[in-house]
Amino acid sequence: MPETVACVGAGVIGGGWVAHFLARGFHVRAWDPEPAAEAKLTRLVDAAWPALTSLGLAEGASRDNLVVTATLAEAVDGAVFVQESAPEDLALKQKLLAEIDAVTAPGIVVASSTSGYGMTEMQADAATPDRLVVGHPFNPPYLIPLVEVAGGGRTGKWAVEHAAAFYRRVGKTVITMDREVPGFIANRLQEALWREALHMVANGEATVEQIDTAITDGPGLRWPVQGPMLTFHLAGGEGGMAHMLDHFGPSLKSPWTRLEAPELTTALRDAVVEGCEDEAGGRTIADLVAERDRAVIAIQRAVREARDG
Repeated sequence: MPETVACVGAGVIGGGWVAHFLARGFHVRAWDPEPAAEAKLTRLVDAAWPALTSLGLAEGASRDNLVVTATLAEAVDGAVFVQESAPEDLALKQKLLAEIDAVTAPGIVVASSTSGYGMTEMQADAATPDRLVVGHPFNPPYLIPLVEVAGGGRTGKWAVEHAAAFYRRVGKTVITMDREVPGFIANRLQEALWREALHMVANGEATVEQIDTAITDGPGLRWPVQGPMLTFHLAGGEGGMAHMLDHFGPSLKSPWTRLEAPELTTALRDAVVEGCEDEAGGRTIADLVAERDRAVIAIQRAVREARDG
């Protein structure tokens, strides 16, 4: 018997979640108070389905497994997991999560797709806040694998672990955060880049196209393979991140960004070096360079093929 997931909120993010869960073979019960929600959700799922079909559908996956319910209680009835994707309004989130909590069976984890609020503030009105977690996806949720999972001050460790395991089971890459931080991890990194891009446009230093090209034909080609930390680890040559920080550390104070740089303390230096060594997992600089180069070439070919096709 296929399991059922409840999706509360049927906008772009909620609709993306619906499409993803359907593609993974789940039955989905969705609810949204907007009168035109069902028609909008159907369009979203239909638009996503060709890409999901190309990626590969799970056994039994079908758009026919979607039911849009008239009430919130109907949506969560029988669900093994609840994904809330309402608009980013704190008062609305607090009220809605409390309502979801009140009508969802005991022990079922409820996750919020919030992109900025911490669960501590969102779970304020819930009767059983221990089962409420953040499950922050990236748009579109049916294509981008990352989900950031974080609990709040009154969230049980069991709920965080359950949510992380569930997301992995449905094909997601999960970051389980040890601490709450506004905007989580990826959004904060995106925001830093976005702010700098806006500064350059505002000051006439670069055009929008130049900024996009600088990423798509520059560091963006490396990031699908290795993130910014391992990228700079390789920039240090055979000395790795230790050489990179020791040699280029002073440039952190150069006027290359409007964002204030952190003080490069010994503790920070050592933490970054250790983190790169852990992530490298025994791979040498030469191993990482070869891995990066093979993958970047494959990505370039794939992008070129997609553009030409």
